Amino acid sequence: MQLKPFARTLAVALSLAFVAGCSSGGGTQDGSMDGTRGGAGSGAAGSGVSGSQVGGTGFGSGAAGQEADGRIPQQRTIYFEFDSDRIRSEFEPVLASHARYLSENGNSRVVLQGHTDERGTREYNMALGERRARSVERFLSVQGVSPSQVEVVSYGEERPAARGQNEETYAQNRRVVFAY
Repeated sequence: MQLKPFARTLAVALSLAFVAGCSSGGGTQDGSMDGTRGGAGSGAAGSGVSGSQVGGTGFGSGAAGQEADGRIPQQRTIYFEFDSDRIRSEFEPVLASHARYLSENGNSRVVLQGHTDERGTREYNMALGERRARSVERFLSVQGVSPSQVEVVSYGEERPAARGQNEETYAQNRRVVFAY
């Protein structure tokens, strides 16, 4: 009966992940832990990753990745501040274009993949990645997207977009990816 020890270990691991995800160290209103990340010239923009640069699609043109001919929006990644699941205002037009696409294409499905940087425990990062993806899911739901069109998965720190241990790579890894 090898299954019982495995099931017990799995139950303990899931419980720990849940507890780690529910506990929060507080933070400021902008989602930062130390109060230094909300001002201009700091955060992801100060690290060389700005709203017009992330993902390489340059959505600063007002179209926000929106496709007029019913195609999937080009910008498929949004980024988050450190230890935050709050959607940054600069990405709301991107999310709105995805919501519009999904609402107009009822047979389309999307997987929201939540990611984190490597800081924090594996369990905490899995929970944070899920919170980020759920935050995007709530935004889409408010915009009228059917819950049956959206699936949420968290990869935590397991699938980094960039390797390294500096703020620039951390900023690239704190993301939710739309996988159609």
